[in-house]
Formats: sequence, C-alpha cells, structure tokens
Amino acid sequence: MGLHIESRSSDSPYIERVWRSSSRDVAQMTAVATAHWDLVFWEQRGQVSASVHGPETKASQAPVPEDATFFGISFALGTAMPHLPLGRLVDGSAEIPGTTHTSFWLKGSTWHLPGWDNAETFVRRLVREGVVERDPLVAAVLGGAPPDVSERTVQRRFLAATGLTRGAIRQIDRARRAAVLIQDGVPIHDVIHRLGYFDQPHLARSLSRYIGRTATQLGDRRPAQPLSLLYAT
Repeated sequence: MGLHIESRSSDSPYIERVWRSSSRDVAQMTAVATAHWDLVFWEQRGQVSASVHGPETKASQAPVPEDATFFGISFALGTAMPHLPLGRLVDGSAEIPGTTHTSFWLKGSTWHLPGWDNAETFVRRLVREGVVERDPLVAAVLGGAPPDVSERTVQRRFLAATGLTRGAIRQIDRARRAAVLIQDGVPIHDVIHRLGYFDQPHLARSLSRYIGRTATQLGDRRPAQPLSLLYAT
C-alpha cells in the first residue's frame, strides 16, 4: 500500500542514481526539489510511457498514477541532452513519443527500454551516440576544484549544463541533506550547525520551500503522504 521506492548509486560519472518504484492505493505525493533531471519510464494498465523530467526548484504536490510501476535514471549534475535544453525543462517535463513495452524514440532513433541492471550500458550508448554530453567544469567545481575561468563563465556553463545557477543547486542540496539528517534522528540544532543555517527559522523556511515538510513531519515514521525519492546528494 502506498508508494514504494528503491534506488541505488552508480559508478557511471553520468548517473547520479538509478531508481524504481510502484504505487498502490495512493493518489498523491510530495515531490521534493531536486537539481537533477531524470529519464522516467512507467507502465499503467498495460500502457508504457516515457518522459524527461527537469530539475525541480521547489517542493510540490504531484499526482501518482494508480497501480503503476516506474523506472528512472537520475543524471549527474553537468550531464545534459543538448537537443533538450534543461533551461526549458526546469519545473517541467517533456514527453517521449513512440514508447512501447520494448522501445522508445529519442533524437531520431529507436532505443531499447533500459532497466535496473543495464542502466549504465544504456547511458554509455547515449554518450557514444552524442545524445548525452557532460560538462567537466561543472563536476569539477561542484567537487571543490577552483575554476580556471571567470565567475561569469562558470555561471553560464552551470545554467547550460544544469538549467540552474550554482547558488540554487547549493540551496536545494543543503535542504535535501537537512531532510535526510532529520529523518535519521539528528537533533535540529546539530543539523543547523552542521549545514550552516543561521537559525531554526532559516532551516524551517528552507524545508518548507524545497522539501514541503516541517521538521516535525519529517520525523513522523508514518507520514500522511509519501515523499518522492529523497537521499543525500
């Protein structure tokens, strides 16, 4: 009953996470903010669909298809499909046409549907065929390396490769980390100190905007409504 989500990390530099889920007797979920974009496939009543979901800059209420199964690949920051500019997909999505139980249509070619065990192989082919590209500057800067270009160039590259500014990515990431820590039982004052929030109201505003839950609600082991995929990035 509800929304069951399973995810795993990946050794591919192009993939942030691979996930799958199923829904039953749940009509709505809280979709938390995420700086990543996803390629998502789902089946409901024998019909298979696919779409590209862009980054989400705030939490929102999202409908959940009844009795459906989902599979998704969440792509690493700096990875993009140039023919689908991420700036146009922020807080939105693009449907992929021609999807069947075995294949779908993407950038003028037919592709076999990927799965839990072959997501990395599928993405390697996307890269090889030039459908997916990665900006190494974005990954390097996020990893703490000092950029060898101007700040204006960094911001332009971030917007092109992620659809978001570097500041927006930091804020979303911090809120997600805070939510995970709270769910793990870390005291609020420790979360504030560890993640650099000014005070409890500052943390509360961040959680409200990006997670859609209060600290008390995050600590509830039996929430009234499920959350979308939440993990510490």
